[in-house]
Amino acid sequence: MKPCTARTPLFAAIAMATAVGSPAVVAQSEGESFSLEEVVVTARRRSESLQDVPIAVTAISGDALTLKGASDITELAQAVPSVTLEPSRATNTTLTAFIRGVGQQDPLAGFEQGVGLYMDDVYMSRPQGNVVDIYDVERIEVLRGPQGTLYGRNTMGGAIRYVTRRLDDELSGSLKASYGDYDQVDLVGTISVPLGDTFRVGGTLASFQRDGFGESLTTGDDNYSKDILAYRLSAEWLPTEDLLVRFSYDDTQDESDPVAGYRPRAGAASGEPVLSDIRDTWAGAADNATTAGINGNNEVEADGWALSVDWNFGDHYTLRSITADRSDYTESVIDFDSLSVDDFDAPVIYDNEQFTQEFQLLYSGEKMNLVTGLFYIDATASNDFDVVLGQLGRVAYGTELTSYTGGTVDTESWSAFADMTWNFTERLSVAVGVRYTEDERSVDVYRASYLGVGSPFFGNDDAFLLGATSDYEASETWDDWSPRVNVSYLWNDDMTVYAGYSQGFKAGMFDPRGANFVTPAVEEGVDPETLDSYEVGFKSTYWDGRAVTNIALFYSEYTDMQVPGSVGIDSDGDGTNDDFVGTLTNAGESEIAGIEIEGTFLLTERLSMQVAASFLDTDITEWIVNDVDVSDDRYIQNTPEEMAYVGFNYVMDAFGGDLNWNASYSYKGDITQFEFEAPVIDQDSHDIVNASVVWLSAADTWLLGIHGKNLTDEDVKTAGYCFGNEVYCSAIGLEDNTTIFYGPPRTWTVTAEYRF
Repeated sequence: MKPCTARTPLFAAIAMATAVGSPAVVAQSEGESFSLEEVVVTARRRSESLQDVPIAVTAISGDALTLKGASDITELAQAVPSVTLEPSRATNTTLTAFIRGVGQQDPLAGFEQGVGLYMDDVYMSRPQGNVVDIYDVERIEVLRGPQGTLYGRNTMGGAIRYVTRRLDDELSGSLKASYGDYDQVDLVGTISVPLGDTFRVGGTLASFQRDGFGESLTTGDDNYSKDILAYRLSAEWLPTEDLLVRFSYDDTQDESDPVAGYRPRAGAASGEPVLSDIRDTWAGAADNATTAGINGNNEVEADGWALSVDWNFGDHYTLRSITADRSDYTESVIDFDSLSVDDFDAPVIYDNEQFTQEFQLLYSGEKMNLVTGLFYIDATASNDFDVVLGQLGRVAYGTELTSYTGGTVDTESWSAFADMTWNFTERLSVAVGVRYTEDERSVDVYRASYLGVGSPFFGNDDAFLLGATSDYEASETWDDWSPRVNVSYLWNDDMTVYAGYSQGFKAGMFDPRGANFVTPAVEEGVDPETLDSYEVGFKSTYWDGRAVTNIALFYSEYTDMQVPGSVGIDSDGDGTNDDFVGTLTNAGESEIAGIEIEGTFLLTERLSMQVAASFLDTDITEWIVNDVDVSDDRYIQNTPEEMAYVGFNYVMDAFGGDLNWNASYSYKGDITQFEFEAPVIDQDSHDIVNASVVWLSAADTWLLGIHGKNLTDEDVKTAGYCFGNEVYCSAIGLEDNTTIFYGPPRTWTVTAEYRF
């Protein structure tokens, strides 16, 4: 466990001394009294007050996100305990997500994340395109801890549910425009049209444009730019009051410039110097011959449709069907060396498809609530990429050296789940759930080394084959029973206490980048993960409804954690790494414990304060490598052991409407990017300060806002590549290739929105 910084006790005291709760709630007045509004969620597949749900869940409304000027879902991590959300390295829209120390650092093909992301209850199996811009949203729910007996795919760390707005029964819509520095221009238009009493259609069109926070001094392209066009079409049919049919189709196209990291050291062979601006780069791969096979393109397209049917029959029963089909395609330029030379470049293609079907039967009665369901997924994920070692190849062979990898993972899984809550008395409830999962995975991998710039797959038919390094097919089926039990007691009308146990399961996996000629064991795959989580907590409302406090304490035992990565290998034994392979290993045993606190304190009718905090103790207790326990030198990735958040919102009458003053402070402790310490890449503890001023007209017709983000201009490391001269890292190429990716600098945005 890493030591706490000096500031941590201060924020622990603030959090414990202050009433805390969901940041989504606002004040309401009744004569001279005022209190917090009730927050309604559907985390347990039925509408109920957040304060009545005996699990750790955070709900943030779309209106609250608008007041804060939140741009995409990664900003949730500033205010939600035990959560890390970041764009994956060298991408704009691929998501790296961790909850309570469980997640996925590397977007490996076919490797499902430890955190499940749901778009209107549709499970998104791949991280590409999942840094979702916030628009057309009713609320976002974050459930912490294993999920699986209530819906969808079994997930280990938790789930993020993105819930879009329902269509209105009257003609309505909005037009929103934002302008900020770095020439940010965001445009969002939404409309909902009733076609008779029972049928409605609607749509949203969104464009998000921004110049880069830096630039490539080699190509002239922007670095960390944004060029995203998205739209969503939907329809709702309500033939009777007991039947609802919803259909939606969405499409997102990301054509942002390639993202390359910052080099903390000069090029070891080329001598290209360290740049003064950490968001600038020398990266030239987009213009090099190394990426000609994809024409230097850097783009992501993700789309899908979903059909949901809810039928309420009888007085207590609901039958629900959720059918969805999604796909995404990525062409990506990865410049591992971030230099103008072609020392370590990679053109990459990801191609993913999934079909999911879920059926649920729900019963709601005075004494019992029951959720039963079946879930099915059929998914295919592939990666094809070249690793071009230009300088090393010219030194060793007189021409460029290319390693091609093509891997496809097919997943077919079905599961059955049930969760019953029995109200023994008006105060005592017991929930028992179980899930059965059967996962079949198949993999097909081919790897080969060539002389020349690029492989035949990427268009170089003249490439000279040196030899294959991997060629195998394998398949395996894993099954599991995952239980859940939860006991909750209404201590009084304003306080609920609960205790629970739940188990998470993730099936075994094959590495689609593995080299079976070097390591035959890759054909066997890795073992499944299991996580046993124990949680106690309480939720209270007090001070005449002006304060809520939600506290959860948990302890998790994590077995066979699957850790993906990539290393260089010396294929010819000359002492120099001349190839690149994936690694996928099981870390034997880990323990993760913590306390999470969150809530809201309504100081006056106009002034509210939101607070959140988490304090974690993470420890890998066993990790055997070559019969040696290396656990003392291994860490839980992307999981700060301390987090604190304080936000204030003040509302005043102004110009015939409401003027909202919003300010927030977020603190996070040290972050280890990989399973080992790499100080040059790892992020030290840091602070983020945001502020907004938003005016709403009396009829909510007009909204005008000014939003400032990262006002102290913190340089926050979000990811990195470790292929340079670092301890535990594997050097590839001749240029000491360690690079770092950073989050946004200080920014400001002005927003105007018209609603009708």
